[in-house]
Amino acid sequence: MPKTTFLDFSETCERIGSTRKKLEKVQILSEYILKLGEEDLQRVSRFLAGYIFPRSSGKEVFTGYVSLHDIVSEITGVDERQFEEVYRKYGDLGSAAEELFASRSVVPLFRMELTVEEVEKAFQKMSDLTGHGSSVGRKKVLKGLLLSASPREAKYLVKILAGELRIGLVEGLVEDGLSKAFDHSLGDVRAANLVTGDIGLTATMAKDNRLSEARIELMRPTNFMLADTMKTSREIADYYRKELFAEYKYDGVRVQLHKRDGQIRMFSRKLEDISYSFPEVVGAGKRLSADVILDGEVLPFKNENPLPFHELQRRLRRKKTSKALLDAVPVVFFAYDLLYLDRKSLLKTPLRKRRRVLESLFSEGLLRRSHLFTVRTEGEIQKVFEQSRDLGYEGLVIKEPGSPYTPGRRGKQWVKLKEELDTLDVVVVAAEYGHGKRAGTISDYTFAVRGDGELLGVGKAYSGLSDEEIGELTGRVKQITLEDQGFRRLVKPEIVLEVAFDNVQKSGRHSSGYALRFPRIKRIRYDRAPDEIDTLKNVEKIYLGQKASRR
Repeated sequence: MPKTTFLDFSETCERIGSTRKKLEKVQILSEYILKLGEEDLQRVSRFLAGYIFPRSSGKEVFTGYVSLHDIVSEITGVDERQFEEVYRKYGDLGSAAEELFASRSVVPLFRMELTVEEVEKAFQKMSDLTGHGSSVGRKKVLKGLLLSASPREAKYLVKILAGELRIGLVEGLVEDGLSKAFDHSLGDVRAANLVTGDIGLTATMAKDNRLSEARIELMRPTNFMLADTMKTSREIADYYRKELFAEYKYDGVRVQLHKRDGQIRMFSRKLEDISYSFPEVVGAGKRLSADVILDGEVLPFKNENPLPFHELQRRLRRKKTSKALLDAVPVVFFAYDLLYLDRKSLLKTPLRKRRRVLESLFSEGLLRRSHLFTVRTEGEIQKVFEQSRDLGYEGLVIKEPGSPYTPGRRGKQWVKLKEELDTLDVVVVAAEYGHGKRAGTISDYTFAVRGDGELLGVGKAYSGLSDEEIGELTGRVKQITLEDQGFRRLVKPEIVLEVAFDNVQKSGRHSSGYALRFPRIKRIRYDRAPDEIDTLKNVEKIYLGQKASRR
């Protein structure tokens, strides 16, 4: 099969982005997919879902807005004023690049025809460049790509690298396209993708009619099983009317720990390798006697007591962790599930059996078993809940002992019980400069939840973060600005926050139709991706629950 040109990919993206109709997007995508060979299918599926490499690979291209701005300006010969004028017109770096490339005065005599394969290889080369001089080397590789690019290709090269494809496709719609192209049920495609954690691999399995072969594997993270929410101990007891497991709800970072032949890798909810943040847990994991995949929580923990979550944030996203920081913010890993043991998947094994095996692997130290209790009645659930809160934990997670482990699924087999009105995970879509002591910093954040293929505003918050966190977000907001309006900036939706609030109100001020009353930021969710934030349905559920409780 002939290699896929990057121009064909770019024109397909343009067609998908030109319609707002979901069915039309899926039709265009499915027709395009059918023309691709297996390797190009993997590459294209990842690009369209917003990735360059498999998320578990740990690879990054390390090309930010400034580098893209500089190279586009250099190739097209425009000055800063001209660049900003075009950029403000679109609020999109890729679209600005397309217009600037179309009017550039100097065009190379010989231009190499770009293929999807060659583009990925160039990205791979950029990722492999590290250390002294790597920034210059990456710019050189990228410049070579863009010199051979047409205006349309330049648009989508920049969009992919900037992480802002913005053609109305999300990973779920890529799954839809695979389902239609290869005549599989969407449920089968989605189930395989949740297990593999890699849309590229899922795409080739769909093409080869091997979706049923999707298996959990060591060193390749699967999606995490998720919990629904219930508000009271009585609601839980009345709903289940049987014996249940109750675990403390830890306020840490959800982690999947993989061990194979003495090698340890730790993956976040975003399926990213975060092993470098917790070297002591990696060391403890190497002493396990079996090859395993554990699901659990890394918790800041000192003198047998949990520390506030913000202490743990000091260790996240650091490539190197100093001894001083390790001593200041010690951690433990509480394992609450066992997904794989010595070449065997345990996903379909009932929880009670998975737990029994887990308890034979280790007990105390840096690797620990989660606190587990057996409960049935409202009083028993409430007693353990209050015990959890007294010890400094968030609440409880209630689990059915017979439940299988279902990657990426949220349902009533696991539910969480928290004291306050449930928080929401939201994504920042705009930010403003603060006042008074916060003058000069970007400290007011407008945020949104997921609607049907779009982000819908639901509130604005400015309290809850430390000065250090506000300083960090100020720098990050500037890096991901899509449109600088002076006092206010529209930003690429990347920063995920967990917000608490008093209640939900109907409101015409926000595109969601709802507003959070007295919202405050509980934390920055480094472990959550924008496609994992809460939905409009979650907001409506909370609103309707409030109305019911007032009757």
